Order: sequence, then C-alpha cells, then structure tokens
Amino acid sequence: MIKKIFLFTLLTFLLIGGCAVSISYYFLHQFAKQSIHVTDDNKMFILKKGTSLHQLVSQIKESKLIDKAYLLPYLYKLDPAYSSIKAGTYLLQPHMTVEEFLKLLVSGKENSFSIQFVEGKRAKDWLEVLKNTPYVQQTLAGKTNQELAQLLGIEGSIEGWLSPNTYLYSADTSDIDILKRAHKTMKSNLQKIWNKRDSDLPYQSPYELLILASIIEKETGLSSERANVASVFINRLRLNMKLQTDPTIIYGLGDNFSGTIKRAHLTDTNNPYNTYVIYGLPPTPIAMPSLASLEAAAHPAKTNYLYFVATGFGGHTFSDTYAKHQQAVNEYRKRKGKN
Repeated sequence: MIKKIFLFTLLTFLLIGGCAVSISYYFLHQFAKQSIHVTDDNKMFILKKGTSLHQLVSQIKESKLIDKAYLLPYLYKLDPAYSSIKAGTYLLQPHMTVEEFLKLLVSGKENSFSIQFVEGKRAKDWLEVLKNTPYVQQTLAGKTNQELAQLLGIEGSIEGWLSPNTYLYSADTSDIDILKRAHKTMKSNLQKIWNKRDSDLPYQSPYELLILASIIEKETGLSSERANVASVFINRLRLNMKLQTDPTIIYGLGDNFSGTIKRAHLTDTNNPYNTYVIYGLPPTPIAMPSLASLEAAAHPAKTNYLYFVATGFGGHTFSDTYAKHQQAVNEYRKRKGKN
C-alpha cells in the first residue's frame, strides 16, 4: 500500500513538473515571438564591449524595448546560443521579434553607416562634414592642419590628398581612420594615373599633376570638357604663360572672399595662389579632385587652345587666339545682359 502511495505521489509530482516545464516553455516561446518596441525605421541599438547579461537586461528595461525583459535569462537557459552576443551598433527593424533581436546581437552584423566626400570641395569642408557625422569617434578636435597632415603621413598641406568617394564605416570608427582610407585611395589612384600619363607633359612630379587636376575640377563640372580644360592649362605651361584661373585666386583669399573677384584681386602679389601674377602652378591643390579630373590632367586633349570662357549655358567656349577669345567673351556678356 505504501509503495502504491509513493508511486502515485511520484507520478503526480512528475506530472505537475512536466506540466510546469511545458507551461514555462510555452510562455518563453511566446515571449520569444513577441515584437520589440520599434517605431523608428532608423532605430539603433548600441551594445558596448564587456556588457554582461545582467547589464543587457537593464539596458533593455531602461529603453523599454522589450516587455517582460526579466524573462531573457530564462530564454538564454532554454537556448544558450542566445548568450553569445557581440558588441556593436545594430539597426532594429519595426515588428522585429525578441528572437530576431537576439539573433542579430549574436550574428555581430553591425549596421554600416556612410559618409560622402564630394569632389571639388576643400579639406576644411570635408572636416566640417566629418565633425557632424553621427557615430564617428571624434579625435581631431583642436588639431592644427600641420598636426593632421602628420597623422596622415602627408608632407605639407592635406588639400587635394583625399579621394572623393562614399565611405562605409561602423559605429565608433575614428575620424582619422576614415581620412586615412581617403588618403590611401588618393595616393593609389594618383600613382596609377601618373604611371600611365602621356609622356610629353610639363610636370615634374605626381604632386604637380594633382594640383592641376584640382584646378580642372573647379573650372568645369562637365565630363566632356575636362580634357579640353586640361589642354588649355598644359598649353599655357608649355609656353610659360600665366594660368590666369579664377578658382586659384578665390582659394588664396580664403574666408576673405566676398563672392566677387575684384580688379585688386588680380594684381594682388601677396596672394601666392594668384595665377594672374605668378607663373606656373600654385603651391598646393585648391580642392579635392575627382578621378575624372586626374585622368584629364594625365591625358589632356591635343589642342591649340589657350583660352576658355563660360557660354552661359553651363559649358565653355574654347579659343586658340586672344582675338577669338575676346569675341567669345563679348558674346557671353551680351547673352548675360539679356538675362
């Protein structure tokens, strides 16, 4: 009799225990399938290095991301694979479940961000963009241009030495690391183009090609014109003519430029970038040139052009004599006066 009672009691406890396990499993399964609270399409979840399970639960509770977050440790016990979370910055999707959220943390697939460096802009413009880009670790505050050049391994100015492009990065990537990638790309591109340049160009170094490419970049935005613009400056360099290009003057004026080039600017001998006064190239690039402008500087069109002026329609008229150039200037002025 006692044996039967014992067996009955044991079976009862086993049954109750089995039911409890089944009920627990059911509720944990339901918990894993519930949606997390995400309303923003660009909601980020940042998991720092060294975050423990307890700290993760606390972080989730504070962010109100998951209802009944206290159940997470039990879910980990049910499936230990969920506990192998990796630090990073993750993009959360609306209607994502708790299970999908945990799998994302385990996968380590961080969200990638992007920063665009536009061709034709100056180094200071790019630095301003970089300073205001989210999820970038800012390390360059207070650094002088000389200190920045040293960090990048550049002798002299950093102007022109960074390649325009869209760069992907993960959260907490440092600003200097992004700039190093841009510099490495420009160095590589410049060397490849220099090695394949036309053989009869009046350059003494790849840096001089880089300088002219930056001028081409500022003079035209039309890909069909770059080679012709390059030919004008190459022809002038060969003839020892002054380049007489306005963008160099503007660059030399810096923050003092008011928006209009005045006669006094054309005769200013204190501006080392005044190509109406100096012969040859300015001392540094004046912008970040595109790959297309580098190619144009390396392979200019074969022309006799020495002048060009805006047409008023987005392009330029090219001339091989001053008389033709003056005619093109007069036509531009007439057209401008009618508008």
